[in-house]
Amino acid sequence: MKYLSYLPLALSIFLCVGGCSVEKSYHGDLTKLNGGFWEFYSSESSARMQDVWKIEDEVLVCSGSPLGYIYSNGEYDDFVLKLEWRWPADKEPGKGGVLIHTAGEHKIWPKSLEAQINAGDAGDFWGLDGYELSGPADRTRSFDNEKFGKLTNVKKTRAVEKSAGEWNTYEIIAEGDTVTLVINGTVVNKATGCVPKRGRICLTSEGSEIHFRNVELMLLDRR
Repeated sequence: MKYLSYLPLALSIFLCVGGCSVEKSYHGDLTKLNGGFWEFYSSESSARMQDVWKIEDEVLVCSGSPLGYIYSNGEYDDFVLKLEWRWPADKEPGKGGVLIHTAGEHKIWPKSLEAQINAGDAGDFWGLDGYELSGPADRTRSFDNEKFGKLTNVKKTRAVEKSAGEWNTYEIIAEGDTVTLVINGTVVNKATGCVPKRGRICLTSEGSEIHFRNVELMLLDRR
């Protein structure tokens, strides 16, 4: 497996190809990060990105309200997405997630595959709005939701997330129709039959303050 290219997403604005070094920069305006890599969608039309997402001391801070997400301009398949997240030490851990292969209209929530970050459930998969995926029968369930469409959940194999205030690492590996989740160095889930296999990447705002840093996307060369 070879890395085709490397995109530092959260705090950097440079595209690196062929193993170049990572340079970091901060322009003070989240919409300019990585040359405008991130766009913003909110359940409230009057909300502004800077009201929900801010950078403080090299950390991407999401207030959690209103509901919504920041999303990539581009669509991606065959990649490794790495990031770190934590819950504030002085607040109750809550809800958050990473959406990949996001397709269709913007809404709460779009058709996508969620790598769950919810406290206690980090490492679960959720196929949202009819997104297709498969997992072991004893850990997989599907049901219809009046508001969110067909949902498919594949439970993680173990809990390895850390306490509030501590940083966790997430590695999301998408290869063809298979997606693997690695938290704090441990493989906690794998889904197959993932359709669609390409789409936008989103970080969600789900009602709880959550922090991110070192968000990096590495595109895979599968030739």
